[in-house]
Parts: sequence; structure tokens; C-alpha cells
Amino acid sequence: MSDITRKSGLRQPFTGVVATLLIMSISLAFISLFNYETFSGWISYALMCVIPMQIVVSVTWACNHPGFAAPLRQPHKGTSLVLLTAVIGAVVCVAYFETVGGGINPPAPMLIMCTILTVIVTFWFTFMFGAWPFTRLIKHPVAAGLALLTAAYLVSVVFFHIFFDFAFMRGAPVYAPALDPHGIFNAWSALVFFVTASAAMFLMLNFELWPLTKFPAVMRQPVLGIVWTVIVLAITGVAFYIGMNLIGMDPVDFMIKAPIPFIFGTIVTHNMLQGSLIPKVGQPLKGVLATIATIIAGTLLAWLYGTLAPHVTGALKPGPPGYDYEIWLASALLAVTFPFLIFYAEYFKMWPLAVIEHAESTAREMEEDASASTGAII
Repeated sequence: MSDITRKSGLRQPFTGVVATLLIMSISLAFISLFNYETFSGWISYALMCVIPMQIVVSVTWACNHPGFAAPLRQPHKGTSLVLLTAVIGAVVCVAYFETVGGGINPPAPMLIMCTILTVIVTFWFTFMFGAWPFTRLIKHPVAAGLALLTAAYLVSVVFFHIFFDFAFMRGAPVYAPALDPHGIFNAWSALVFFVTASAAMFLMLNFELWPLTKFPAVMRQPVLGIVWTVIVLAITGVAFYIGMNLIGMDPVDFMIKAPIPFIFGTIVTHNMLQGSLIPKVGQPLKGVLATIATIIAGTLLAWLYGTLAPHVTGALKPGPPGYDYEIWLASALLAVTFPFLIFYAEYFKMWPLAVIEHAESTAREMEEDASASTGAII
């Protein structure tokens, strides 16, 4: 469901392909402006601080709030929403740096991982729980969205202190003892598990929540959020066990070869190509085809980025202890290209490639947009 209809001189999937290539080129050109240390530190951190607000604007608000932005035409609407998102992101960037990051310059690995966790928790709140209970308790959509955002940061800090342990970094120059929460699990393993859970969430969106949609009682919040979370944790556990135990992969290597390409591929196939690669068939066949398309697109684009990395940033050493290549690839795909794609696809509605015509949407359609059970992922 959407509050817009689109007409374009280019039809999908060509519009999406052109738009994706355009944004990827801009992203790689942007990354090339910085050396590895700056890019993997301040640049990635600052952009990741923008993403939770971007999720709220795109999903919870469906790009229709605040009120001043709704009636604007493109590109003014997209520009106003980008500026708003950037301002909120800048405030969060400074606040998180001084609190969670202890004011240590450049941003410590602890701060970077906690920020990534915040993106994942925001996904959890907006998609899996459909912004419940925030939109239920707070009637004003802007206030509800900001409350959700605040809660996502607070819950992320709690999860970070429970699950993340950086003892393996002791003795390394980047280790900051005061910032180590000494949680239950190795920090890399904990982060990879959470990232894989996000991929499992997107997997279920490829199936449009089938077969849960067959049970009306389950499709109401908070039951849906709870059931969806349990299923996601089960899928993540199986994937994590196969990758880590049966295959014996390094957790970080597993992350850049499985969940990260899948997440990136989902954004491309759903938001940029708007599902145009998938024939109009019923579930679960549609989900299977969408998943295959997502895996192919994500894997190919991740490979392309990896191939271009030496030309964009220079030689990068893979593997432990630094994981320079892996951090670069994850940051390039999800910290830079991901938000740039969403800005263009959802904030600007692919202007000027697509001509946007505003159409009236009902309250029910907007609610379905917020729950994101169908249509674009973000």
C-alpha cells in the first residue's frame, strides 16, 4: 500500500536499475573521499546515527509527517525530510558519542557496535511490532515516532550491556576498558547474531508474513510482534549454528557473506525495483522467488563492492584481528549505500526518474504502510 502513484518514462525494473546504479556510484564516489580510518570511524558512525530516524520517517510516518512536509512537491519534500533526518541524526551523534562513546576520538568499536544495534532495534520496533505501543498510546504521529526513536536508543543500550563483551580486545590500541560492558557474549558474535536476526526479519517480509497471515488472531499487535520475534530468533539460531558450528566460518566473514548481502539485496529488490522482478503469484511461491532474487542481487552487488574496494579506498587486509576489509564492505553497503538508497527511493520517490502524483490515502492504508506487511520494505 502507498500514498502515491508513480508514472515514469522508464518502467520498472528499468527505473529501479538506473536509480540503484546512480546511487551506488554516488555512494562509492563519496566513500573515495576518505581514507579507511576516517571512513570506518567518524563517517560510518555519523551516517548510522541517521538511519534510525530515517526508519521512523519512512515507515512509521510513511514520509507524510511532520505536517509541513506532506503537501510539498518533489524535490522540496524529499529535501525537507532529509534535512530533518540529518538534524535529528546530528543530535543523536553528539549525544551518543559523549555518553556511550565516552567522548573518545575517534569513535571506539564499542560505540560503533552499539550504534549498529540501535538500527536493528529500530527495525524491530517499527516492522515487527508496527510501532506498538507508541502509536497506540500517543495519538500524535510525530510524538509517537520520536518516542519510538528514544525507546530504541534506550533499549539498545540495555541490550548492549547485557550481551556484548570486548575482553578479546584487551591490549589492542582501540580497546577502551571504561566502555566495555562485559556482557554475556563475545561482541563480534553478539553483533553478527543481531545482524542475522535483521536478515531473518527481511526474509519473512519477502513472504509477506505468510503463513502468519492465515491466522487473524496472530496478525494483531502485540501478538504479531511476539510471534514474529520468536520465529526470527529460531531462524537466526539455525543460520548461526550452521554457519559457525557446522561450516566453521569466522563470525565476521559469515556476516559479510550471508546476512549483510541479504539485507542489502532486499532493499534493492523491494524499494528500488518495487518487487517488479517477481511475477504475480501467490505465497509461498512468491516468497521463494523474492528470496532467490534477493540473494542473487545482494550477493552480486556485495561482490562488486568488494572488487572495487582497492580502487575506492586502497588495499584492505581481511580477517582478524582488524577485519579491515570486512568492516569496509559492511560500512559501504549498509552505513552509506543503504541510507542513500532509502533517501532516494522513499524521500524523493526516485525524482526525477519517476514523476510523482500525490493521491489520497485512507487511514487504513497509512496504517498498513506503517506495519510494512506488504509493498516496499522501507
